[in-house]
Amino acid sequence: MNRALVVLTCGAFVTLLVESTALADPLPAIALAAVYTALAVFGFAWVDRQEPLRRRRLAGVYVTVQLALGYLVFGAAGAGVGATLLLMVLVSQSVLLLPLPAAVVIAAAIPLVHLGMSWSDGLRNGLGILAAAAFTAVVTELLRREQRARAELAAANGRLRGYAAQAEELATTRERNRLARDIHDGLGHHLTVVQMQVQAARAVLATDPAKADAVLAKAQEQSTEALAEVRRSVSALREARVAPPLVDAVKLLVDDASAAGVPTALEVTGTVRPLAAAADEALYRAAQEGLTNVRKHAAAGSARLVLHYRDGGTVRLEVCDDGRGAVPAGDGFGLIGLRERAERLGGRVDLESAPGAGTTLRMTVPG
Repeated sequence: MNRALVVLTCGAFVTLLVESTALADPLPAIALAAVYTALAVFGFAWVDRQEPLRRRRLAGVYVTVQLALGYLVFGAAGAGVGATLLLMVLVSQSVLLLPLPAAVVIAAAIPLVHLGMSWSDGLRNGLGILAAAAFTAVVTELLRREQRARAELAAANGRLRGYAAQAEELATTRERNRLARDIHDGLGHHLTVVQMQVQAARAVLATDPAKADAVLAKAQEQSTEALAEVRRSVSALREARVAPPLVDAVKLLVDDASAAGVPTALEVTGTVRPLAAAADEALYRAAQEGLTNVRKHAAAGSARLVLHYRDGGTVRLEVCDDGRGAVPAGDGFGLIGLRERAERLGGRVDLESAPGAGTTLRMTVPG
């Protein structure tokens, strides 16, 4: 818009130069118009670049000086078209620099250039230039608003692109965390069982080869399960775990724990009911993580897994052991993953542990 005003100002000045050839003494009109044009081009651009507070103060001074100069140019040029166009430039600049009420006052003051004429001529010409000033002010305001709307739209589009990039990054992070949880909860569990079974087989290999062979066979089964778990994590991505019902699935985990050397009991209370896939998965992973930690860290003589279908629309899973208890448990990756699963479902995870008093891992989710 500012470039368009520069072009209009220069065009008005050229028009005034052509009209001045009809004047007896054109030099005063040309000199005044040259000063007015220079201020309109360079002075306006300088004021417009100032910081907001300074810009408001300078804008009033600039418009006042240009209005006075405009009156002088209009009188010296004999009320020509060029002088009128220069005054219309001032109306546009007033809309851009001043608050709208002040710009309206400037537009209303433009017709006062005709005060020296007769009453009838002044009224007729004044109304004409007032209409031109009003039209110029309205068009400039509409263009200014469109320009501001375009800038706001561009800024909004920039923010949207930023939000989209953040959403993509967040989705990628969540997917990485999900895969990490699946690998930790699934593959980690199976490898822990395999490790303990291999240790047990080595312990009896010299004295009881048959028992060692049976334990190694179980380790081989667990390694097959571990491989299947990896394939599911890589190929299925976010698809739900394809597995037996929850009670049957945790029964297999309990059997694995017992076979690995930690006698583990299963207790199911309440009315067993189907759960949403996400709740089923979260509880299964809690059982898996809890029993894995019992075997790896607890030094427990026995453990117990309780699956309680509660009447209040929730399901609670507990893994308890009689081991040495934890030094402040902290938030290992497994526990962080369980809490993330529970929080997404509106549930919670608690860990109770004290030296010599065993450990209880508890997950409660809606279901």
